[in-house]
Amino acid sequence: MSNNSSPTQKLENELLDIVADETMVERALLKPDARLEDLDIASADFVLVLLAIEEKYGIYIPVDNEISTIETVQDLLTLATQKIAEEKTE
Repeated sequence: MSNNSSPTQKLENELLDIVADETMVERALLKPDARLEDLDIASADFVLVLLAIEEKYGIYIPVDNEISTIETVQDLLTLATQKIAEEKTE
């Protein structure tokens, strides 16, 4: 492989770019263990992030109990990558 990034890493980087763009949080601050609350990402910002992800990847992320368990950047990345993977297999 000529580059060091796996498809998953590439996807996570794209998702982090979306989070940074939609929330106006510096990309460097979006560490996997960073809590959304600590980054001042309010629920309205979070919805904008979800909508942007849905639009870019053609997926649907329901706002349900699964969403309420998201506390960190990694939680968000995990959920989004799962939904994107599910969409590709359908």
